[in-house]
Amino acid sequence: MTLTYRRGRIGIIANPMAGRDVRRLASRASEITHQAKRDMVARIVAGADAAGIESVVVQAEPFRIATGAVESMELGAEVRIVGESRSRYHNGPEDTVAAVSAMRELGVTALVVLGGDGTNRIVAQTWPDAALVPVSTGTNNVFPRMVEPTLAGAAAGLVASGRVPLHAHSRRVKVIRVRPYEGAATLALVDAVLLRDDFRGNLLPVDPMKIDRILLTVASPAAVGMSPVGGLMAPVSSEEEGGLLVTCNRSGRDRRLQVPIAPGLYREVRVAEAHRVAAAVTLLFEGPGVIALDGDREIKLGPRQRARLHVERTGPRVIDVEAILRRAATDSLFG
Repeated sequence: MTLTYRRGRIGIIANPMAGRDVRRLASRASEITHQAKRDMVARIVAGADAAGIESVVVQAEPFRIATGAVESMELGAEVRIVGESRSRYHNGPEDTVAAVSAMRELGVTALVVLGGDGTNRIVAQTWPDAALVPVSTGTNNVFPRMVEPTLAGAAAGLVASGRVPLHAHSRRVKVIRVRPYEGAATLALVDAVLLRDDFRGNLLPVDPMKIDRILLTVASPAAVGMSPVGGLMAPVSSEEEGGLLVTCNRSGRDRRLQVPIAPGLYREVRVAEAHRVAAAVTLLFEGPGVIALDGDREIKLGPRQRARLHVERTGPRVIDVEAILRRAATDSLFG
């Protein structure tokens, strides 16, 4: 198919640290190499180019994942690189924030994100109204989709080019809004977990005996991490409103569940109760303890310090790849 015109701009966020953290030493998760991510970026770009995109925006970083992927590709679309002038990279959330902010300023209308729940959480914080295709490459992968990158790129390209309407083929996701005792408000996409006797920055898998409470937007028995703790008790889908509150380690009468808390790693989790929480209902997590957001232990609470949490559907729009491609087939957009 020869395109007579091109329009629209997509961005690609490829977190170089996603799928490579220390949690793999304590579980059986696969390591996603930089070369594997480079290949995925090339496939995303190929899909977006075939969909008629005018330009693709990628981020510069020391491992040259995205820039290395596109440097020898023959494309109809223009390639733009953000972050080349930066003098320092942190290999952390700051790099994702900088890349997403720059892409937003350049007029990107759809993002493809290579990462796990944590990477997508940073994207959602930085650009709350983003339209994105989250492609699974991280450790915690409840939010991202297992989708072929070629098709992810094609779907994002069709949306960004305006050939398929976004709002008819996407939906805002639920988020957990978190207002800590001190510091700025933040969010989680899947889970907020109150842990006892833990510490900020700990990257090891959660010790189930340290779990006090879990608030979930998605409670799935077919997931890995904290989501199946609730999913094995009272499943809640991403399509349903509200969330699930799970209380753990209360007495000898707790229900003992075998839960896959990490890939290839089942542990016993003692659950006292699990009940549905309606949208916008405020809950309190009280210290002492640490709140982990989508797997990242970030908020420290001292004794009697509290954080306020609630679930609402105000997150970014996730593009439905299959629905987009079905519409493209119906409208004969690929010839």
